Amino acid sequence: MSNNTAQEEPELVQLLTPEGERRTHPDYPLDITPDEVRALYRDLVLVRRFDTEAVALQRQGELGLWASLLGQEAAQIGSGRALRPQDMAFPSYREHGVAWCRGIPPKDLLSMFRGTTNGGWDPHDHGFHLYTIVIGSQALHATGYAMGVQRDGALGEDGTAVIAYFGDGATSQGDTNEAFNYAAVNNAPVVFFCQNNQWAISEPMERQSRAPIYRRAAGFGFPGVRVDGNDVLACLAVTRAALQHAREGQGPLLIEAFTYRMGAHTTNDDPTRYRVSAELEEWRAKDPIARVRAYLENEGHADDAFFAAVEEEAERLGERVRHECRALPDPDPLDIFHEVYAEPDVHTDRQRAEFADYLASFEDAAAEGVR
Repeated sequence: MSNNTAQEEPELVQLLTPEGERRTHPDYPLDITPDEVRALYRDLVLVRRFDTEAVALQRQGELGLWASLLGQEAAQIGSGRALRPQDMAFPSYREHGVAWCRGIPPKDLLSMFRGTTNGGWDPHDHGFHLYTIVIGSQALHATGYAMGVQRDGALGEDGTAVIAYFGDGATSQGDTNEAFNYAAVNNAPVVFFCQNNQWAISEPMERQSRAPIYRRAAGFGFPGVRVDGNDVLACLAVTRAALQHAREGQGPLLIEAFTYRMGAHTTNDDPTRYRVSAELEEWRAKDPIARVRAYLENEGHADDAFFAAVEEEAERLGERVRHECRALPDPDPLDIFHEVYAEPDVHTDRQRAEFADYLASFEDAAAEGVR
């Protein structure tokens, strides 16, 4: 293969340009009404407002940590709205937009980062698994779940599909590549959704892969596609098609959502130490919310009253999030031992008793001091 061939620009599926112009794609048709586009716009704005408020809460000491989704709203809302109720999503720790689409209350996300819960929600109630901090392990969890779906015979037109979310950095992890292989050889009904936001903390994409991420799928024997991750319509269409591909028994598929992390990796990170402002400005011009607004305005599908109403709703959401976060009750210290195992365990019970005695010793010392 010549160097020129190796350096060919990969195809990018795009249905809505940064200027708000509608495009079509032969493989990913999308029949969508103005009402549905307005609903997607509302999702994007509200999720960004929630995320902005969570960052502020962390800065005020109300949260221990926060992983912002700023810039990645379209990838998450587009793919999240492609899911059916029976589908199961396996997130990392940044998929707040997908959580929104799956009906997870914002306060349940905040409770984990505030340290008031060890989980946050029942995955089966929402078709959305718990957040995963260990990089890449959710790809294996999703593949195992998908193999279970397959063995249960829950496939077909109205069957169950599984989706795993991870970032570009996770593609350098063994767990993710093992998941690709297990999914391929078992023809598992799973979609791997990589949000390539260009930076794995401070490591740029060129330090992780010589080839576009979506092309890795071919080496494992299944299809891959790159989509404009800042285009909510393209993310919706491509993910919907991929999920249908999986649920009909055609096996796994890898989506690379080409996007950008506009904020820090987490609130403990300082991105100004490793990336330049010119790069930030280049991606700011591709903002996922601005392009949907431009489309709605250009087509006459929304007026000033609509946009104002969405902004007012966003401000109310921010106020509610602040109140709910600060009102979260502190957990009892012994709650950490709850639901460690499904059945009683002698070792956990012993540790709980020892910790209870330890806590009681402080009360005894305080009582002695009073006397």
